[in-house]
Amino acid sequence: MTKIAIAGSGYVGLSNAILLATKNEVVTLDIIPEKVELLNNNISPINDDLIIDYLENKKLNFRATLDKEDAYKGADFIIIATPTNYDEVSGSFDTSSIENVIEDVIRINPKAIIVVKSTIPVGYVEKVKKHFDTDNILFSPEFLREGNALYDSLYPSRIIVGEKSERAKVLANIFKESAIKKDVQILFTDSTEAEAIKLFSNSYLAMRVAYFNEVDSYAEIYNLNTQDIISGVGLDPRIGSHYNNPSFGYGGYCFPKDTKQLKANFKNVPNKLINAIVDSNEIRKEFITSRILDKKPKVVGIYRLIMKSGSDNFRSAAIQDIISNLVENNVRVVIFEPIMKESEYEGLEVIADLTEFKSVADVIVANRTSDELIDVKEKIYTRDILKGDI
Repeated sequence: MTKIAIAGSGYVGLSNAILLATKNEVVTLDIIPEKVELLNNNISPINDDLIIDYLENKKLNFRATLDKEDAYKGADFIIIATPTNYDEVSGSFDTSSIENVIEDVIRINPKAIIVVKSTIPVGYVEKVKKHFDTDNILFSPEFLREGNALYDSLYPSRIIVGEKSERAKVLANIFKESAIKKDVQILFTDSTEAEAIKLFSNSYLAMRVAYFNEVDSYAEIYNLNTQDIISGVGLDPRIGSHYNNPSFGYGGYCFPKDTKQLKANFKNVPNKLINAIVDSNEIRKEFITSRILDKKPKVVGIYRLIMKSGSDNFRSAAIQDIISNLVENNVRVVIFEPIMKESEYEGLEVIADLTEFKSVADVIVANRTSDELIDVKEKIYTRDILKGDI
C-alpha cells in the first residue's frame, strides 16, 4: 500500500487526503493542534458535507499528526497543499510555506516524490528544483469548488500532472483509482504548462463571472430584465446556462489571487483582457456600493459573509470590500452570520438573532438570497437573479 503524506489540511489538502485514504495509507500534517485532534476524532474542521460524511461513516486509512518526521518518513509521495496568498507588494504568490515543506522533506525523506497542489506562479517548479538541487518535485493542479471539494475529487473533471514520466503516470493512476468516476481524462504536460493551465482555468471562470456581472450592471442602469437577457444569451449552446448568476463580484480562495498572479505574469506580454478581468471585478464592487448608497440607508444589514451556500469561507469575499466602502461613507453596518460566535467582526456589530437583524437594518444586502428573507423582501438589495451559486 502506498504511503502518502499531505502537508496542509484545508479544502485542498483534506479533500485529497480523504480521496486517497480510500485506497492508500494517508497521513496529514498540520500545525494547528485543535485541527489535528478533530481529524483524529473523525470530525471535519471545514464545512463540506461530503467530507463530514466520509470522516464519520467511511472506512479510511487516515490519520493526522503535528510531527513532521512521523508524516514524511517512509512516504512515497508527499503532497503540498499549503496556502499561497498573493502578495500585492511583490506581485506574486507567497510560496514560503511550500519551500519550508520542501526543506523538511529533503532533510527527512529525500527520496520521496514531492507533489505541489498549492497554486503557484508559472515557472515555479523549475525554479525550486534548481534552488534545492532536486528532481523530485512536480506539480499537479487541483480544480475544486469550495464546499464541494471532496465531490470534485471523487468525480474529477480531469487529472493533470506537470511531468511526462513513468512516475507521473503512477501518480495519475493513484488519483484515478481512488476516484469514483472512472472515465477521467488524464493529461501529462511539462511543469510550466501545468502551472499555466491552473491560472488560465481560474481566470477564465473569473472572466465569466465578471462578464455576466457587467451584463447585470447594464441591465440595472437601464432598468432591463437581467434574467431574460441572461436566459436568452445562455440558449446559445456555445455559451450555455452555467456560471452565469450575477453576484457582487468574484472572491474566495482562488479567483482574486489567481487572476492577479496571471496579470503579473502578463507583465511583458501584450494584453488587455487579463488586466480587464481584475479591473472589472473592482468596478463591479464599486458599482454595487453606489447602488446601495443611492437608497440613502441609515443602517445596512449584511446578510451572510460567506461566499456561497454550503461554505464557511469569508476570505476575499466581494462583500468584504463593499462593507469597507460603506463604512468609508459613514454608513452604519450590521452583520448577520450564523456560523460566527463573536458579537463583532472587524469592529462591526454582529447580530445573532435574525428577527432583530431584520428590524435594525433598513436595507439588507445579500449576495445570495434565502427563503428566510421573504418577509422583508422590500428591504433586500441583491443581484441574485437566478437564485443560486452558479
